Amino acid sequence: MTENEFILMLRSELQPIKDEIRTVQEDLHDFKLYVENAIEPKINILAENYVPAAKRYERTTPEINDIKRDIEVMKKIITEHSEKLQKIS
Repeated sequence: MTENEFILMLRSELQPIKDEIRTVQEDLHDFKLYVENAIEPKINILAENYVPAAKRYERTTPEINDIKRDIEVMKKIITEHSEKLQKIS
């Protein structure tokens, strides 16, 4: 096999690899565009809504805990009053 034949053989064997690399690069480019145009805007919308909601939750957590304690007290009082009313009747 001559040097030229060897080079031609190598080129012919490398061509499918080059084609595959080109295909992967095109797919990667398409994927980047999809992420940029479809996914990033949706993530931004989620983040814009999440942050205010998280801050609201953070502010109301102490209130929720207070309400839970109040309900526990009310349950106790209602139970005591129910018992007293049953004794009376």
